[in-house]
Amino acid sequence: MKIFDLPLETDRLILRRVRHDDFDDLFPIHSDPEVCRYLPYEPRDEAAMKEAIEKRVALVEMTPGGEPLFLAVELKETGEVIGEVLLFYHHEEWRQGELGYVFSPKFHGKGYAYEATRAFMDAAFDQFNLHRISARCSAANIASWRLMEKLKMRREGDFREHEIFKGEWDHMYIYAILEDEWRAHRS
Repeated sequence: MKIFDLPLETDRLILRRVRHDDFDDLFPIHSDPEVCRYLPYEPRDEAAMKEAIEKRVALVEMTPGGEPLFLAVELKETGEVIGEVLLFYHHEEWRQGELGYVFSPKFHGKGYAYEATRAFMDAAFDQFNLHRISARCSAANIASWRLMEKLKMRREGDFREHEIFKGEWDHMYIYAILEDEWRAHRS
């Protein structure tokens, strides 16, 4: 069982545990059909978003194969939550994690996703002693895989028509980076 030392801070952001009062900022993100286009759920109504926040708030420690840790990404300047980053802790012995993220479209193109995921990956390698972090996305989600490449993750998988996702054949990319590669890029 592991717990992150939080909050994490960057020049412009605070990454912290999700709170109940984040509903007003997170609901517009998770109810947006364009945002949810690439997520494994449909746009959430208020009840579904409240339930999702309850699960995020209730998670106090991470266990291998358990629920992912979600962190709210808050702008230091305004206190507005602009998105979330998440980490699945897949395997303790093999030290495997999987990164995810979602951001409000009104904050795209400003470098916030890169800043937040970079800080989160630093913490995941340092605090969890992870050996490898992976991430996946639809090949059609160009912004997502470009972010992974900007993080110096390498494309390890290209799965064409591997499953039906939201009524269509999905084309998925899998990216990953090893701890020593991460540290080499960060130095």
